[in-house]
Formats: sequence, C-alpha cells, structure tokens
Amino acid sequence: MFDTPVITEQIRAIAPDFRAMSIHVDAKAAAEGSLDPGFLADACDLVSAGGPSWADAHLASWSEAYQRFGAKPNRTPCSAQALRKRVVKDGRIPAINPVVDLYNAISLRYALPVGGENFDAYVGRPHLIIADGTEVFDTVMNGEAVVENPAPGEVIWRDDLGVTCRRWNWRQGTRTRLEAATGRMWFILETLGTMPEDALEEAGEVLVEGLSRLMPGCAILKQKISLAGP
Repeated sequence: MFDTPVITEQIRAIAPDFRAMSIHVDAKAAAEGSLDPGFLADACDLVSAGGPSWADAHLASWSEAYQRFGAKPNRTPCSAQALRKRVVKDGRIPAINPVVDLYNAISLRYALPVGGENFDAYVGRPHLIIADGTEVFDTVMNGEAVVENPAPGEVIWRDDLGVTCRRWNWRQGTRTRLEAATGRMWFILETLGTMPEDALEEAGEVLVEGLSRLMPGCAILKQKISLAGP
C-alpha cells in the first residue's frame, strides 16, 4: 500500500541514534468517528506537571542535532519543543481539528516530534536528506503564498517535487499539509537515543488507537525505521 520512507546515510553524522515510527493510513473507506475532547487537554496537563520524565533530555538532544546542521534551536526549535513551550507559557494550545489535535497530543505526551501529512499530495516516497539549497518549499508569509529554498546543509523531509518540511520537523509546507481525516495520510514520530525505545512503541500504539477511533475502518500500516533500515 505504501513505500517505506527513505532515511539517507547523510543523517548519520548528525544523529546516528535517530529512529522513527512511520504510520500510513488509508481512510478512503473509513467511517466518521470522534476524538475524546479531553485528550489534548490531558496531554497539556502532563506537560504542565513536568512530564514525561525523559522530556528535558530528549529535547536537549534535538537542540544539539539542530546545531550540528547549522540551525539555531532557540529561534527555530524542533516541533516538539515549540509545542511544549506554548503549553508551559499558556497552559494549553488551541484545538485545530481532530486529526491535528490527536498528533499534537501525542507529541506533548511523549515529548517527541510528530508530523502529519496529506499523503495524497505526495509525489514519490518521503526522503530525509541534507538539502543542497536548490529544493523548493511552498509556505505562507504575511498571509501570502511564497516559495523558499532551504539552506545548503539543512536537514529536510522531501518528496520528488520538493521540500515537505524544513529544518527536519520545524515547519511543514503547505502542499502536503493535513487538514482533514480523509484520504491517505502519513504520520512520522521521530526520536533520538535519549528517549526510551519502549516509549516510541507506546506512542505509536496510542496514535494508531486514536486514528482507529477517529476513522473507524481505516487501513493502517505501522513501521519502525532507522539508519539501519526498517
């Protein structure tokens, strides 16, 4: 149903302990379900209470990885750090839509970057690579659609058409943004060695359970991926 994402060998010098959970979903024949309205709020409460226990160490590892490819994590933090900062400051993050709220809650609950993508908008397989600076990235600036290029040496996710996420998992592009629980979707849960491996397995299972409740009857493929392969 889906090809395995490609993690290029270039990533080893930046994060040799990188591993991830890839979850593909086909909801074309799924029914309409719902998400527990307290799921996101409970995740925010966990963060406010200081959890999970590995959060500080894991997010510090992401900051170090960002520095290795020239990013400034205080200015452009990984997605999990950005979410966590908002919760620490405000106590909550606003609801967006059920599928985004679900994976944001997983990100907060497990202190790991989680991306959700509209896989029907993809051209070819997702690749995690080092940018050469010529790739195109569709985004919005001051309310206007613009096209950017990543910095040479920047870690990016891309497909055959262009960049789908800049600075590893910092900013998602508009072309593959996931806005509804329909069609084909792809979720990627990304970790480094300072997060317990069993916590990644648990996070993947919780996300699968949530997706199954949100889209009853959807088909789900879950794969662990790393530099060593699936």
